Amino acid sequence: MVRPAPGTVTFRGEPIHTLRTSEIVRRGIAPVPEARRVFPRMTVLENLEMGRYTRRREPGWETELDRVFGLFPILKERRGQLAGTMSGGEQQMLAIGRALMTNPKLLCMDEPSMGLSPGYVEQVFDIIKTINQQGTTVFVVEQNVNMALSIANRGYVLQMGEVVLTGTAKELLENPLIQKAYLGTA
Repeated sequence: MVRPAPGTVTFRGEPIHTLRTSEIVRRGIAPVPEARRVFPRMTVLENLEMGRYTRRREPGWETELDRVFGLFPILKERRGQLAGTMSGGEQQMLAIGRALMTNPKLLCMDEPSMGLSPGYVEQVFDIIKTINQQGTTVFVVEQNVNMALSIANRGYVLQMGEVVLTGTAKELLENPLIQKAYLGTA
């Protein structure tokens, strides 16, 4: 959603940094923004319909809806409820579900655990892992390092906007610098 000042952004071999957000979504990248940003005065079902907006003329509505309801049964139960009346964890599930309605190749999540109770954090990360196991690549920006690395294949540590460390999740969890700075265990 933010264009880079210098450089380019490519996805599946094609530059996307000059495209409109709606076109980027059509190409297979779906954002789950920080702080959920659901449409509070719309129902759960209407929020999910908005996720499908860029693909509204394509077949597959029922398939994506079934997938979302399979991952988040609470959303199926509450499909007529206003999104703004749901708990933070339920709204996070709705935000993820809305993004999945685009049938993305890449799901980009910004701080999915922000403001959630510990129970919802675990539930959300279990669902993120399931989404990945179902074949969707998931890119997560997360300050809860331990939780993020517990489901990650690879990790990148940023300081002041620069990548300072990278490796497999196992390598990063075993790194003394990570243990000391982020996990408090070294």
